[in-house]
Amino acid sequence: MNTATRRQLLSGIGATAVVGVAGCTSQGAETAESGPYDGVLRRANNVDAESVTDRTDAESVTVTVGVGEQGFAFDPAAVQVSPGTTVTWEWTGKGGGHNVVADAEDPAFVSELRAEAGYTFEHTFTDPGVYTYYCSPHRGYGMIGVVEVLAE
Repeated sequence: MNTATRRQLLSGIGATAVVGVAGCTSQGAETAESGPYDGVLRRANNVDAESVTDRTDAESVTVTVGVGEQGFAFDPAAVQVSPGTTVTWEWTGKGGGHNVVADAEDPAFVSELRAEAGYTFEHTFTDPGVYTYYCSPHRGYGMIGVVEVLAE
């Protein structure tokens, strides 16, 4: 291969690499954090990234703990409620021991780590805001949920 051909080949490879990397960084970074709740649902199991269950008309809501193929999900994963609504998490017994922990420095709620079907934990939400929560043993597997309390 002569010098001119080698330069053309290397130039072409360099240009292709730059275009490929630019394509990965420009939209990928925006997409990863877009959607409801700053993209937190993109890491959650059992949810369409745009899917939020509206239960603002209910005084109480049940979220099932330990759903999905492996038992590492909440159902619904994202729910909207009104102030004063009590959310009850109910365990299925699937996926091993689970808990429900509010994702904050000073968590608003923390349940016990339990595995048995039928165990329940409840919390009444009084202040408007977005409350992200997770199962601490299975957070890395995408066991994440959101309760959004809408202002009246």
